[in-house]
Amino acid sequence: MKNKQVTIVIIIAVLAGGLGFYGGLKYGQSQSPSFGRQQMGQQFRNTGGANPQGNRNGPAGGGFVTGEIISQDDKSITVKLRDGGSKIIFFSDTTSISKMADGVKTDLAVGKEITATGSANSDGSITAQSIQIRPVLPPSGQNPK
Repeated sequence: MKNKQVTIVIIIAVLAGGLGFYGGLKYGQSQSPSFGRQQMGQQFRNTGGANPQGNRNGPAGGGFVTGEIISQDDKSITVKLRDGGSKIIFFSDTTSISKMADGVKTDLAVGKEITATGSANSDGSITAQSIQIRPVLPPSGQNPK
């Protein structure tokens, strides 16, 4: 008789635990927000995602720019963006400048394609941590010469 009572108590405990787990699972599902694609895209943009100009900036505090150098001086370059706008990139002696091999400031020249990453400044410019010199690629659909 005692074994039968222990078995019944164990069965009741397992059922109660299973029902509690199922109830908690359903409660958790009812409390979770459901994000649509548009909401996810907005959340991505608000955390430093890339904008249509190919620049990366926002609350994440970083900067990412791709484009052609259109002017330069000893401490900065100005880059033409894909949308026709421009962005000033500041650099220093501690900024990493690279190409297929390590680069130096004199490798930065008007007409060169670059990608710069660094900190976005309040005026819209970027203080670069690194600048990658890239080969100039032909327009889409054309073969390199």
